[in-house]
Amino acid sequence: MYVVIGTSNSRALRVLWLLEELGLPFQHVAATPRSEGVVTFNPTGKVPVLIDDGTPITDSTAILTYLADRHGDLTHPAGTLDRARQDSLTQFLLDEFDAALWLAARHSFLLPEEMRLSAIKNTLRWEFERSQKVLVHRLAEGEFLMGDRMTVPDIILTHCLVWALTAKFPITESRLTDYLERMKARPAYQRAAAR
Repeated sequence: MYVVIGTSNSRALRVLWLLEELGLPFQHVAATPRSEGVVTFNPTGKVPVLIDDGTPITDSTAILTYLADRHGDLTHPAGTLDRARQDSLTQFLLDEFDAALWLAARHSFLLPEEMRLSAIKNTLRWEFERSQKVLVHRLAEGEFLMGDRMTVPDIILTHCLVWALTAKFPITESRLTDYLERMKARPAYQRAAAR
């Protein structure tokens, strides 16, 4: 059985949700970042950590990719053009959405106060809005980012959009607002978020 370490208000939500979508059994340890239960498996103290057969796997995207590949769902097969498009979307979301939100969080409450630059958040919001416009042009027709099939980037984008609203980064594109509401209504998402 898989063990997921990390609280559902962190990137661990991505892993919890994917496991719920796959219908796989898992144990959830709601440990906070840098706590003893996390540092034991990841010296950086970051969550999530997935334990599979005694082996820790870190970084939410690596975990999502591993699980999707292992179980042959929520992904396109490696070596296909669809997988290349999927990986391209994943990288775009990490570079343009996740990175902006993470940097804003660091300058809001993670860095020592004397190292924080509050003005950077305005620039990051501007970049986040610009990235939404680019993403909308990359969206396929259908319910999900790539069309009619849910994939790993859908989990990353939904998590980033929820995080954005919490961080007061506006979602300015109506297609993304509609998309977010559809994704949050998924029973597997709701089960993961409720943990």
